[in-house]
Amino acid sequence: MRTTYTVSGMTCTGCANNVSKQVSTVEGVTGVEIDVASGTVAVTSAAPLAIADVRAAVEKAGYQLVS
Repeated sequence: MRTTYTVSGMTCTGCANNVSKQVSTVEGVTGVEIDVASGTVAVTSAAPLAIADVRAAVEKAGYQLVS
């Protein structure tokens, strides 16, 4: 399963690496792809993820989940 989220505030590779590192720690996540230009995070998982868990990971990285 692949879900794409929009994250506000990611403007560089360092930002993307930080978000990727935190989102990767969410239980069930098998892959994370970041597109800084569009501000999106594509998360791959075997089962649906709780959006609250993804939001918490993004916020821990210092950013905000838009969708």
